[in-house]
Amino acid sequence: MTQEFTDQLLKRIEARAEEMVELTRELIRYPTVNPPGEAYEPCARFIGERLKARGFDVQYVRATGTPGDNDRLPRINVIARWQGATAGPCVHFNSHIDVVKTGEGWTVDPFSGVVRDGRVYGRGACDMKGGMAASIIAVESLIESGAPIPGALEISGTVDEESGGYGGVHYLAERGWFSKPRVDHVIIPEPLNVDRVCIGHRGVWWAEIQTHGRIAHGSMPFLGDCAVRHMHAVVERFERELFPAMAQRHTAMPVVPDGARQSTLNINSFHGGAEEQTEGFPSACVPDSCRMIIDRRFLIEETLDQVKGEVRDVLESLLRQRPGFRYDMRDLFEVLPTMADPNGPVARNTAAAIRQILGREAQFVCSPGTYDQKHIDRIGKLKDCIAYGPGILDLAHQPDEYVVIEDLIASSKVMALSAWSLLNGRT
Repeated sequence: MTQEFTDQLLKRIEARAEEMVELTRELIRYPTVNPPGEAYEPCARFIGERLKARGFDVQYVRATGTPGDNDRLPRINVIARWQGATAGPCVHFNSHIDVVKTGEGWTVDPFSGVVRDGRVYGRGACDMKGGMAASIIAVESLIESGAPIPGALEISGTVDEESGGYGGVHYLAERGWFSKPRVDHVIIPEPLNVDRVCIGHRGVWWAEIQTHGRIAHGSMPFLGDCAVRHMHAVVERFERELFPAMAQRHTAMPVVPDGARQSTLNINSFHGGAEEQTEGFPSACVPDSCRMIIDRRFLIEETLDQVKGEVRDVLESLLRQRPGFRYDMRDLFEVLPTMADPNGPVARNTAAAIRQILGREAQFVCSPGTYDQKHIDRIGKLKDCIAYGPGILDLAHQPDEYVVIEDLIASSKVMALSAWSLLNGRT
């Protein structure tokens, strides 16, 4: 890459800054809230139609039969490929189009794409429609530069990442969309901060624990057996034994923020008693069932069997020691930790581009939560995958979520330079 070509490419991206902002706003205006999975198809077709008009071969893939897919809320993914004139590798930019619910606390319309103080606000601005817009402008700018491009450039907009990715990257990876020889390098523009290269993530295990009791009149609880009190005993044992033990475990993975370098467990929800009650007073009953959902994030140094075993040990101990205690435990979701080689082609070239654009060394990090790299790695067997994009990690899923416009531009430049290096065999 000559300096003249680099300068022209970067100026081309700068000249399209307003277009990049407007593209981010247009993507935000599709309320692709998951669950349940709204507006997937119109958003996917908006992306596909734009890229088709620029010479991409576009395909729409419905993940039929995956969780949540139905005729009213189809799981529609879009994959667009631009093939160069000569043989070479394929660099793929994958963004998820789904966003989480808005929640309370917004001071702007979450789906209008407000521009204010050098930022674009809206649900998905940070996570990760800003990243998608930046990657689209990066790829289009490379193509429009007129330079001969060996290999292929791909852009995908996939669904359901916020709920595990089963209707998106998981489904596609099972069918070879993220495997060699079709794809060689993947960049996922997740919001890990513009000067960071994310090489992986911790593991996750979600489970439902249910304790059982015996129903009775609430005025005579001694005739029943309160399932909520049994669950309280579980939580108390977690507090006394499990949480302190997890706090002592730390990882060599460069997880950010620092608090996520240890094992963690979150109690997602707690349900007991007359759950069907919607108005008025509940019936006077001793609860005969109580359910708790746990979200356990674990380290690459831990095994999934160990993680599950220590929770089951608590439950089995209570089974032996606590009169009337009975439980069930059901797995809901599990993902092993993953980590790419920081010296691999995509990580190294992206770090070099960060150095060139931002004038400082890139920080290699791992994410506290999972994202779609897990499916590309485990199912697609493609190891050369990272996350890199604009957006401040801490803003994801927050009210008044935003992406900084300067970061959009900088990340687009980084992605363009990294893709060009990878296409030209700088591995």
